[in-house]
Amino acid sequence: MLNEFKAFIARGNVMDLAVGVIIGGAFGGIVKSLVDDLIMPIVGAIFGGFDFSNYFLPLSSAVNAPSLAAAREQGAVFAYGSFLTVLINFLILAWIIFLMVKGVNILRAQVERQEKAAPEELPPPPADVQLLTEIRDLLATRPTA
Repeated sequence: MLNEFKAFIARGNVMDLAVGVIIGGAFGGIVKSLVDDLIMPIVGAIFGGFDFSNYFLPLSSAVNAPSLAAAREQGAVFAYGSFLTVLINFLILAWIIFLMVKGVNILRAQVERQEKAAPEELPPPPADVQLLTEIRDLLATRPTA
């Protein structure tokens, strides 16, 4: 069973997936920082506050805290600001992935066009093969007695 596990792990697909997950996690951190540190403060300033993720509606009369974390300790809240932050994060990530896939598809199409435009020519045969081919052709055209 250990050998089967080694063969499974050594497959290219598994390694590619592992690299993709690691890169995706790091990329997700970059997008999260972009949203939390650059975009959401601007959106928050437009809507009248600097911390958009702290926008919530209390669902209980016992909730009167100014921050989302404190309000969650007091009771149920409808945390729409946090949801909008995650939604914007997702949309940015999806847009970037779309652009990356579109770029890869454009590159693949260019490579395919180049391959179709320039068909691969075979190199000429060596001189001895060429000479033998000529002799064969001459013998084939010779009348038989």
